[in-house]
Amino acid sequence: MSNGLKSLIDLLTLEKIDENIYRGQSEATDWGRVYGGQVIAQALSAAAQQVDPERHIHSFHSYFLRPGNPDYPIIFEVESNLDAGTISNRRVKAVQRGQTIFFMTSSFQLNIDSYDHQSEMPVVPPPDDLPQELELREEDLRFAPEEWLPKFNAVRAIDFRAVNYYDLKKPYKGPATKQIWMRPFGSLPDNSCIHNYMLAYASDFFFLATASQPHEVSFLTEDMRMATIDHSMWFHRPFDFNDWLLYDMDSPSASNGRGFVRGKIYDRAGRLVASSAQEGIMRKKRGS
Repeated sequence: MSNGLKSLIDLLTLEKIDENIYRGQSEATDWGRVYGGQVIAQALSAAAQQVDPERHIHSFHSYFLRPGNPDYPIIFEVESNLDAGTISNRRVKAVQRGQTIFFMTSSFQLNIDSYDHQSEMPVVPPPDDLPQELELREEDLRFAPEEWLPKFNAVRAIDFRAVNYYDLKKPYKGPATKQIWMRPFGSLPDNSCIHNYMLAYASDFFFLATASQPHEVSFLTEDMRMATIDHSMWFHRPFDFNDWLLYDMDSPSASNGRGFVRGKIYDRAGRLVASSAQEGIMRKKRGS
């Protein structure tokens, strides 16, 4: 297991400080903001600890209200909304220094045999034929705005390999699509909850940038503002994140200063294991 992956697993392991209340730390940075995928994964971890382990996450819907500060711990307060039949629902509020920065509603379900269909996995080059994102992004680290630097920590724990590399420093007008293979650097424990948290963490990394590609801009573009407003995921089938997963992303719309993106996540066998959707701010900074 790489040091980056071990640190990330430790980061997602929360401290229980009271009934239904947990404390999480953030990656130690001087850059002023917490990576959104971290808060999502920690909130999911807190919610799962308040649910019967026989019930597995099948969806969550979350909103980012304020940026998180990595210099302070995040308190996660879990509220039980429902335990009935095969479904359990939990609401998680993330608080820093007395202010709510994020909230999530998550739903858990017992496994059930029923109808089954899915969309087909796109045909793409295998991950072994593609370069590591970490190698390609090293130069980007020297040019990234400070508020975006925490996002790059993800590439130290997770091996991302883009089917079509998009140079953030030299954006060009391209389609609003992106396809990326991903898996951790090292092996995750045999615990489906950890695999779910890690996938939720990774799902935020390249997502909103997909919406900027048709406009010849990126978050490295001068005076560009991009920030997540909401993020949702649906977990369709069990998966093993120790093997490669393909993240197939597209943006059907951008308007009124917001970009909308959606994603499908497949395993190497072509099974659709999860879907995601996100909307975020995507515009020039005011006054520019």
